[in-house]
Amino acid sequence: MAGQGLPSEVLNAERVQAFEDWLKSSKINLRQVNGQRKYGGPPEVWVGPVPGPHCEIFISQIPRDTYEDILIPLFSSVGPLWEFRLMMNFSGQNRGFAYAKYSTAAVAANAIRLLHGYKLEPGCHLSVRRSTEKRHLCIEDLPVATQQEGLLQVLRNMTGGVERVSLKTGPGVVGVSAIVEYSSHHAASMAKKVLLEEFKKSFSLEVSIRWMSMEKTYPEKQQGLQNSRQNLLPRVFSQASALPLSVCPPPPGFSRVVGGPAALRTLHPPPSSHFWSF
Repeated sequence: MAGQGLPSEVLNAERVQAFEDWLKSSKINLRQVNGQRKYGGPPEVWVGPVPGPHCEIFISQIPRDTYEDILIPLFSSVGPLWEFRLMMNFSGQNRGFAYAKYSTAAVAANAIRLLHGYKLEPGCHLSVRRSTEKRHLCIEDLPVATQQEGLLQVLRNMTGGVERVSLKTGPGVVGVSAIVEYSSHHAASMAKKVLLEEFKKSFSLEVSIRWMSMEKTYPEKQQGLQNSRQNLLPRVFSQASALPLSVCPPPPGFSRVVGGPAALRTLHPPPSSHFWSF
């Protein structure tokens, strides 16, 4: 396998030059974002539907000195790419895996069928399978009296792409846990990076956050129709919940539980005692 015998920090100059030449001639726009090099999402010119679930594939067994000049044309041969993300090291080598997203689940399935086991070079066969696209986070150690709709609005103030929130209590659960569904894996990943600090800064609250398997069912499905009215969640942003925390006090159910810092109450005196009654 080309590049396999190279020390981990040594770049294959010939491969790097070929990549740079391709980048100039193709006028492809790549962006470095959080340890990955990203094409599209969407591309500058896109005709077709916005990808839904099951449109992303996971590619592994990529030689460390293979770049987008080889990979993007190869995976574009199946169908137009909405997005391609190659995971990168600081050294300039790739980390051996990438993600490609197509317009439909059918095209993604075809890419798996055609390119799984593809011989990229002697001794190297790509592994191509459907991406799990984790979109659910579990937030643990919330106060016992946390209210679902209040928490939903707080999360939408803190992060983008929140679609659904469900609360979980019971044996083995300290306080209340929340299962939060995001619109994409990227949105969930970005949220996972900031939520710990946001809860600590805004509410002086220490929470734990972990990925939640998509196979997990929501608590309300397990508990039947109890409190069904409370479990109906708005699917769109309200005018208040679209505002950042700096200009919008947290909703009453959550702020009463957490007891937002005194600084917040001073900066945003409530029009009535409704938001901050304890």
